[in-house]
Amino acid sequence: MELLPKTITGPIGRIGAAAQNALEVARFGGLTTDEVPSPYEVMAEARVYRLRRYYAAAAAAARPAILLVPPMMLAAEIYDVSPATSAATVLHEHGVDPWVVDFGAPERQEGGLERTLADHVLAVSDAVDRVREFTGRDVHLAGYSQGGMFCYQVAAYRRNDGLGSLITFGSPVDTRLGMPFGIPEEFASGLAGLLADRVFRVRPLPAWASRNGFRMLDPVKSARSRLEFLMQLHDREALLPREGQRRFLEGDGWVAWPGPAMADFLRQFVAHNRMLEGGFEIGDRLLTLADIRCPILSVVGTVDEIAPAGGVRAIRQAAPRADVYELALDAGHFGLVVGSTSTKVTWPTVAGWARWRDGEGDMPAGLTEVPDGPGGDAAPAGVRLPNRVGYGLELAGGVGSGIARSMVGTARRAGRSMRELTREAAGALPRLARLEQIQPGTRISLGLLVEERMHHAPDETMFLFEDRAHSARDVNERIDNVVRGLISVGVRQGEHVGVLMGTRPSALALITALSRIGAVAVLLRPDGNTAREASLGQVRRIIADPERALQAAGLGTIHTFVLGGGGGPRDLALPLTTDMEQIDPGAVTLPAWYRPNPGRASDLAFILFTGEGDYVRMSRVTNRRWVTSAFGTASSAALSGADTVYSVTPLYHPSGLMMSIGGAIAGGARLAMASPFEPSQFWDEVRRYGVTVASYTWTLLHDLVEAPPQPGERHHPVRLFIGSGMPRGLWRRVQQRFRPARVVEFYASTETGAVLVNLRDAKPGAMGRPLPGSPEVRLAAYDAEAEQLILGRGSFVRQCRTDEVGILVARAGPGDLTATPMRGVFARDDAWLSTGDLFRRDADGDYWRLDSVQDVIHTAAGPVFTAPIRDALGDLPAVDLAVAYGLPVRAAAEQLAVAAVTLRTGHDLSAELLSRAVAELPRTGRPAVVHVVDEIPVTTWFRPLTRPLRDAGMPAADGSRAWYLDRGGRRYRPLTGAARHRLMDGAG
Repeated sequence: MELLPKTITGPIGRIGAAAQNALEVARFGGLTTDEVPSPYEVMAEARVYRLRRYYAAAAAAARPAILLVPPMMLAAEIYDVSPATSAATVLHEHGVDPWVVDFGAPERQEGGLERTLADHVLAVSDAVDRVREFTGRDVHLAGYSQGGMFCYQVAAYRRNDGLGSLITFGSPVDTRLGMPFGIPEEFASGLAGLLADRVFRVRPLPAWASRNGFRMLDPVKSARSRLEFLMQLHDREALLPREGQRRFLEGDGWVAWPGPAMADFLRQFVAHNRMLEGGFEIGDRLLTLADIRCPILSVVGTVDEIAPAGGVRAIRQAAPRADVYELALDAGHFGLVVGSTSTKVTWPTVAGWARWRDGEGDMPAGLTEVPDGPGGDAAPAGVRLPNRVGYGLELAGGVGSGIARSMVGTARRAGRSMRELTREAAGALPRLARLEQIQPGTRISLGLLVEERMHHAPDETMFLFEDRAHSARDVNERIDNVVRGLISVGVRQGEHVGVLMGTRPSALALITALSRIGAVAVLLRPDGNTAREASLGQVRRIIADPERALQAAGLGTIHTFVLGGGGGPRDLALPLTTDMEQIDPGAVTLPAWYRPNPGRASDLAFILFTGEGDYVRMSRVTNRRWVTSAFGTASSAALSGADTVYSVTPLYHPSGLMMSIGGAIAGGARLAMASPFEPSQFWDEVRRYGVTVASYTWTLLHDLVEAPPQPGERHHPVRLFIGSGMPRGLWRRVQQRFRPARVVEFYASTETGAVLVNLRDAKPGAMGRPLPGSPEVRLAAYDAEAEQLILGRGSFVRQCRTDEVGILVARAGPGDLTATPMRGVFARDDAWLSTGDLFRRDADGDYWRLDSVQDVIHTAAGPVFTAPIRDALGDLPAVDLAVAYGLPVRAAAEQLAVAAVTLRTGHDLSAELLSRAVAELPRTGRPAVVHVVDEIPVTTWFRPLTRPLRDAGMPAADGSRAWYLDRGGRRYRPLTGAARHRLMDGAG
């Protein structure tokens, strides 16, 4: 007979058991279990990691080898938390040879907290080599969470060598998807950069911070789990099966995240999102996931709040050449690799995948091959994902951040929000404000802006070339060395120094070094008349690269210096030639007169050349002119540190010097240079450099838009093409094929400083509107037939009305010495500089370039402008490129307006199509003859040339390739011999 009823003894017993278990947890951190870890041997040990092989005694050479990589903030035991949920055991039982990378606990290892991201990537790559050496097989590389990101990075680093496949679990590629607690994206971006540069650069993330941050992700679930543990504390048998997992999550499983690695992670993959866009750096190498070709199995948690499915699925966009498969599980982040779902589904499926990829079985059930194409986007167009705690925040233990770059990515991001506009304005305003404050005596120059970049972020990457990254510190060191070399050969402030180089790092270092001294860089064109340009530029010495040293040495008395090509001994065997690479910068004593970056805004900085033959013209560019274009480009393109500007235009072209280089430096973006431009390599380099903004001149993008589709083109990261001179028809084809990338067209007059920019998609072909901060511009009414300005009241020049033709003039600023201004133009004592270009301004205020004054075609019916003809014909689907030019006729002083076109493959042209195309033009503004040519020649910077076509004379009478405008000016007809003869005689 019981002395006390169970209603009393039961609760007392549970209280006692709970107290006993609570005491054990308090003393030992958890309940004592009989569980033992899965057996393993340490097969190799290096500075950063140890290589574990589980069940080594039972390993068989015939088994597929899987190498498991943990995330940095979790211990390697994530793959062996407890016998019931051990990934290593399940894989072994399913016929796979499991290996694990063990980074250890950095806080307990010498130098562990100083590890960089590159240290971990290189360690995993080394582990792959060791597993291959032990097993003789290619390795299936697998990683959970951020460990999976390591796997992607290693595959890109190794270019797939030795990898059978990649397997990732909840590993995001697009870290923009999910903002921390809905904070503004621009704030999150700045926070990530701030944490990287000011916090984790000098201190690690402790294990407790990661643990507490993980709890913060879902405080309700965390509290519920703790409450359940307390409610069951009396029932030891119920708690023991999950005790290993609980202890792992509550403390044992967390390790410190080294500060340098954390900073690199935040900077490259959270703030700049370079896992998706490419151009991330491991050491000094530039990498892109687009180089991954081995098969990928991506395990996705459909209810994963830490790594949202959209960000994980972005691997399809980032790796267009790989076959991507997906295993979608109804599990959270941790449940993908630990727990009942993982033991029943995840790991058996992974084992089946490894056997299938090794040719030892069938594809496991539950896998879906992810197609490449629009359907592969991470989220449907127009769908806004709910706010989540950003992935960078979770991994940082509650202090990281996420970012969404405004004008990049796929079509789902093509719409621009008010927040995006706010971010762009916030970035543009300081630049424009600085531009407004520049006075003639203000110290400002290329050399100064480069030095400011170095002081602001010395370790940030600034320059990319041939798959290598160079920091702002490295770039400045090279520039300062070149400065010493220049001073040692006698270069002084104000001297005009010829630069004859192709696109290479030494060319950029040289022109910046000349700016730093205060000398004038005279940029000679390699395909130009070097002697004439050197004479116009008043050059006494030329600095050339090795490939052009002979060209420079051929000028006789001008001394030639060679820079670039390495510092080893070499025999140039050229007269009056000095090898600057043999100069020891450390042996050069800087003179007392040298002051770095002395250039003032009104000082002459560069001399460039345009035109061909007898029409070579010299353009003088002051520091203010250059910085206006630089800040203007940076502001218009909303450039920031998250951008990489890809310059495919040569340095001696105004677009390359003033927009690509200037915009990148002024905007804090990375500058990638290509030499030469190769359409077949363009998309590979875009991915490898992580290009977000690509430059162009004239028809440079033509071969690219007509090229067959490339794998790297799909889901590309380019958001803008920026440049000048693109024909309207090509403009539209570029935006149609490469959407959502847009074209931003600039008009920049090197000598007057006038800058126009077209930021809107609605008006391809327009030059847009004046850039704030650039000189005021007006249209001076111009009589193109009489070739003179039109005067109005008081004999001042009349300003143009809407759509009236006029010369674009820019107000001359104080101290403007690049050209002689016109005075008393619109008012007494005003001063204006003429661009020499004719424009009209439409009712919306947008400017349209019609022609240069010298290119107007003077026909018997009146002046004809070439740009409207080019645009009208270029709008025809059949027309590839079009140009217009004047052809002299025998019987009169006037010219005949002739247009030449090339056709797109598979298209034909007819008189009817031509008649419809020019219907928008006034009758007197239509070409008298239109003919098809096989090719329109272009310059080295892709500007169409009309001189060879003009020199070829009147096209032959071929009714299938040439047409003439009838006397009524309405219809085109096949060009006959009689019509050709009549036109050549000027009879019309």
